[in-house]
Amino acid sequence: MPRIPIDWLADHVEVPSGLSAEQLAADLVKVGLEEEEIHRSEVTGPIVVGRVLTLEKNEQKNGKLINYCRVDVGEHNDAPGEGKEPSEFASRGIICGAHNFVEGDYVVVSLPGAVLPGNFAIAARKTYGHVSDGMICSKAELGLGEDHSGIIVLASSPEEAAERGIPAVGEDVLDYLGLAGEVLEINVTPDRGYCFAMRGVAREFSHSTGARFTDRGLEENLDAPLPVPNAEGFPVKVDDVAPIHGIPGCDRFVTRIVRGVDPLAASPTWMQDRLSAAGMRPISLAVDATNYVMLDLGQPLHAYDLDKLVAPIVVRRARDGETLVTLDEVARKLGGDDLLITDSEGGEGARVIGLAGTMGGLETEITASTTNVLIEAAHFDQVSVARMARKHKLPSEAAKRFERGVDPRIAAVAAQRVADILVEFGGGELDPANFDFNVTVDPKPQAFDVNEVARVAGLRLDKATIVGILRQIGCVVEDEGDGSVVSVTAPTWRPDLTGPAHFVEEVARLVGYDEMASKLPPVPAGAGLSPTQRHRRDISRTLAEQGWTEVLSYPFVSGETFAKQGIPDDDDRRLAIRLANPLQDESPYMRTSLLDSLLETARINVARGNPTVAIFEAGIVTNPAGIGSADNPGVGKRPSEEALAALRATIPSQPHHVAGVAIPMATQAAAGLSGQTWDWRDALEAVKSCARTIDLTLTAANAERAPFHPGRCAELSVGEVLIGHAGELDPRVCKAFDLPARSIAFEFDVDALTKARGHHPISVAAVRTNPVAKEDFALVVDETVTAAQVADVLAAAAGDLLEEIRLFDIYTGDQIAKGKKSLAYALRLRADYTLTAEDISQVRHRVIKAAKKAFGAELRA
Repeated sequence: MPRIPIDWLADHVEVPSGLSAEQLAADLVKVGLEEEEIHRSEVTGPIVVGRVLTLEKNEQKNGKLINYCRVDVGEHNDAPGEGKEPSEFASRGIICGAHNFVEGDYVVVSLPGAVLPGNFAIAARKTYGHVSDGMICSKAELGLGEDHSGIIVLASSPEEAAERGIPAVGEDVLDYLGLAGEVLEINVTPDRGYCFAMRGVAREFSHSTGARFTDRGLEENLDAPLPVPNAEGFPVKVDDVAPIHGIPGCDRFVTRIVRGVDPLAASPTWMQDRLSAAGMRPISLAVDATNYVMLDLGQPLHAYDLDKLVAPIVVRRARDGETLVTLDEVARKLGGDDLLITDSEGGEGARVIGLAGTMGGLETEITASTTNVLIEAAHFDQVSVARMARKHKLPSEAAKRFERGVDPRIAAVAAQRVADILVEFGGGELDPANFDFNVTVDPKPQAFDVNEVARVAGLRLDKATIVGILRQIGCVVEDEGDGSVVSVTAPTWRPDLTGPAHFVEEVARLVGYDEMASKLPPVPAGAGLSPTQRHRRDISRTLAEQGWTEVLSYPFVSGETFAKQGIPDDDDRRLAIRLANPLQDESPYMRTSLLDSLLETARINVARGNPTVAIFEAGIVTNPAGIGSADNPGVGKRPSEEALAALRATIPSQPHHVAGVAIPMATQAAAGLSGQTWDWRDALEAVKSCARTIDLTLTAANAERAPFHPGRCAELSVGEVLIGHAGELDPRVCKAFDLPARSIAFEFDVDALTKARGHHPISVAAVRTNPVAKEDFALVVDETVTAAQVADVLAAAAGDLLEEIRLFDIYTGDQIAKGKKSLAYALRLRADYTLTAEDISQVRHRVIKAAKKAFGAELRA
């Protein structure tokens, strides 16, 4: 986010004396620029100008040489010594270990009570046999740089102090050093890219307050007219054979040449201070000049070592296999839509020297030996720069501005400003040869009905007011006749103004959103939640009521999670979509099962000491099996039905699932009460309860499916439709995810469940008040027969009188033949009348007969 030093803003717009960062924020928020943060100096006074009167060198026993100085600090001086005149000899005694100053030098003095960066408080203290009543400061101590080698020498004589505009001895020096002001950081929305510059923010301050604004981006406000482009300038060619959406990657490229720049010339102090306040580190004069003008006008620039270039520069798309080492010393592989700056070493456009609008190359950078500088000020396509910056993970300051839109008319002015700085402060000479490739197209006029302001924003404004506001923001408005329609041409720095709605927004913004009446729209009558929405909420509520806690996890997983779950290589769940630009490089895949991410969530809970983990998640999974491919139909017109059908075929299936994971410990032991535990039956019951909530009954069968235990996994179905799986986790999976042994899990497809249910209303059985009859059966069956199979047969035989069937015992042992087991069931029978002994006997007979016929079952004696 841009930072706005108030003194810098004042170069563009009149600001009232004493304007605070809080007031600036209040003024800017009126026009839609929100405050992000106010940065205040870490340095607080008193910090003043001092003049060294005497300097006494003292060598200590440890060999260290220190200076005991008497420093004149004006009104802050101590009382004069005996027999000395106050005006001539009053001073303060200060110990200083630096040796880069002499008597008579003007220095920066922190007096007792001052606070330096790092919350370092200055106080008088006795050291080296003297009382040091303050501190003479270096740049590092004031947070102005890394130089600890010596203190700041402001001037060496009164004449030099006057020439440099240094405050008088004893006066506050923070403002002169650029440390006194507050800096406002603002939040800029993507459509307001022009506010990434002082020029744009000053314009908005003018809109808010009516202060007089001077557009320093216009040629008329330069110190001298722009030179006319000529054939001797450093040439540029644009060879964009594959423009994105038909928009050329570069439509303007200005070059300026400055020769004989002193490579050791430092940036002026005021420029370094402003760059630091704006959040940029001063580097060298050439680099600082380009950064300064970018922050000032909004035009990104780049400086090359001219002697390392071979003409012409060519702007083109990347070829496969090309590489570039950028200024951050990273070797980058190029290709695709990358828009490159190249020169002609080895052939026209052969050598890559930069990523257009993003970052320059290391090979042609400005160094400590550079004397001849080529300045680049270009205008690049927003989409090309945005794609390239994201692909290479280079969110540079230049890219931030280009992808939001840069004024194409300002390139020549910005290049000239940089050239002037290099001439003035670097001793360079402006080469009369200059070049300007310019194929920019002026914004087209747009018809705008002023009545749209009332219709869209509810603001009742007359035509003259609306036209005045549009002209105020820089639009050219042609008002012909008495009609409501006017012709509006947006300014070049506002590429976001592309339709009537945008003009309405600008009018509303400048009038004030608080002037818009609040009116709630009527609420249309509706049917409420759809059946599918109700079912999903009912399922989540059912699980929560059973003690499961709902969580939300990221749908992005690593390839390792499939192996940790033991999913076979030929399983469809291994087929996952890989993201081209994942949030985390180690998790590039879209999950194909909720357990892919939920097991990791459970692991984190256990690792962080959660003693009772029982979590579930409701969300979508992505199954790309069977998807096709399609060509990009473009954005110029609506695609044909065939193209739309092809696009739909590329969309993977994304069913809604619910999954849960729980460790064995359900509740902790308490005084007098033992803790409760979960097992595979709780996972099975969780899914069955969800089905019963929406009036469905599931059947269970043995299954083998990762990540479940091979012998403790059930598949759950409605008829022939497979809904999901539940059971105990495989011990190897528990170990892989650091979960306790015998942890449980489930996952089922909610879409399949609700589809199997259909849209018939939920049936509610009548409440029967007649007495219940209970019958228990212990049936001996083969070990291969499942309890669920037997229960289904018994329930069918019992018929309508059956209210509940429950397995309460399983027995294998000496009293049962080998290969057999005893399953004991409790049946609850009830009717709308009192059951007779004969009714109960008939049910008993049918149940035993059906079990014998289906499984050869015998009653256990």
